[in-house]
Amino acid sequence: MADRITQLADQLGQALKAAGATLATAESCTGGGIAEAVTRIAGSSAWLERGWVTYSNKAKAVELGVLPEVIRANGAVSEAVVLAMAEGARVRAGVTWAVAVSGVAGPDGGTADKPVGTVWLAWAGPDGVSAECQLFPGDRAEVRQHTVERALLGLLEKMVVATSKKL
Repeated sequence: MADRITQLADQLGQALKAAGATLATAESCTGGGIAEAVTRIAGSSAWLERGWVTYSNKAKAVELGVLPEVIRANGAVSEAVVLAMAEGARVRAGVTWAVAVSGVAGPDGGTADKPVGTVWLAWAGPDGVSAECQLFPGDRAEVRQHTVERALLGLLEKMVVATSKKL
């Protein structure tokens, strides 16, 4: 999967560079894995502005502006929180695009409502912010890898949609 992640990061970098766009990441369960993947690509400094690892609820609030009451009401692994993380990262970094992830990578921490492998992802761009929930299979490392891959692929998909709207 690492090769697939590097390929997606390369494609994303090419697309961002071609569009003159920039990126920020806001990560919880991946611990910086998305930023690490994109910095594998030579020249990524032309399009990656910054990344946040906001593992704690306090970090999500202080660094990205996620309201503590949103976290309390929904939990850190929720649509409301990742939407706020993505938009907070986009605005605070002054970038075109941002991606945010929060999930239960395991092996502990799962519940009946949010089992291990539950991950919320969000993408913020020029046309707004959207989110999706995934239930990824595997152990902690596999859940994290699946999350990085889906985050990059989602960015590419959102960029294609945004570009087609301009045509």
